[in-house]
Amino acid sequence: MIKRMAVGMVLAVATLALGACESVSQRPDPLAGNVIDEANLSDLMLQAGDPEDAVAYFEESLAREPDRTDFRRGLAISLVRAKRLVEAARVYQELVTLDQDEPADRLEYAFVLIRLDRFDEATTVALTLPDGMDSPRRHVLDGMVADQAKDWETADAAYGKAEKLSTRPAKILNNWGVSKMARGDLQGAAATFERALAFDSRLFSAKNNLTIVRGLQGNYTLPIIPLVDEERAILLNNLGIIAMRQGDERMAKGLFAAAVEAHPQHYSGAADRLAALEANVQY
Repeated sequence: MIKRMAVGMVLAVATLALGACESVSQRPDPLAGNVIDEANLSDLMLQAGDPEDAVAYFEESLAREPDRTDFRRGLAISLVRAKRLVEAARVYQELVTLDQDEPADRLEYAFVLIRLDRFDEATTVALTLPDGMDSPRRHVLDGMVADQAKDWETADAAYGKAEKLSTRPAKILNNWGVSKMARGDLQGAAATFERALAFDSRLFSAKNNLTIVRGLQGNYTLPIIPLVDEERAILLNNLGIIAMRQGDERMAKGLFAAAVEAHPQHYSGAADRLAALEANVQY
């Protein structure tokens, strides 16, 4: 029960996210005037600016020169940045089918498939990566594939390798902590999230996961970590949801009220849950 709640809560909270684009036909031709050479422009589109603009640029470029591998690769990367994952997976598959892919492309393709919950396909792609590909990201992929297979020993070994190879391991440790949550090791998960925050105190996903794993153990106090008001409101709200689902309505009311007080303009959801509890409405 706790295992399912832990995974479900992480996935549910991960959906929290904070518009309009001009049409492609209204955009000026990015190549007009020959101000910058094509290769440098492609690099700029990948590294900066609006992801949708980058998608449009690479779509237009690929339409003009459909055999260009760099344009197809740039389109796949830009679609990921724009969170258009289904389309990104299709373009990465095109790279593979056309035999234009490199190991790095297959690595990113596997991560896209995981984000689409297509683990069987991701595992197949991961098996095609060369043995000598020794990078933190490669080992994180191996860890996530092992997590899906519930091969915890392999997962721990993979995350451990990734951490050792990385100079900035906070996100790796956060993933490792989620792995430990999935197997029900809540104390180990909490310690791993704390290690992640020691490397990067601004990593909100680790703050959130640490708070959740404490709540699942009945500890509804916020961890002693740096928080801005909006983060505090989110974490209190999430603790309230855990308390409510664990049958502690009194605690849930207090946490929702604290979330509203911490940042009321962002937490109408907490206010609604508080009002429902006070009216004895069940969710």
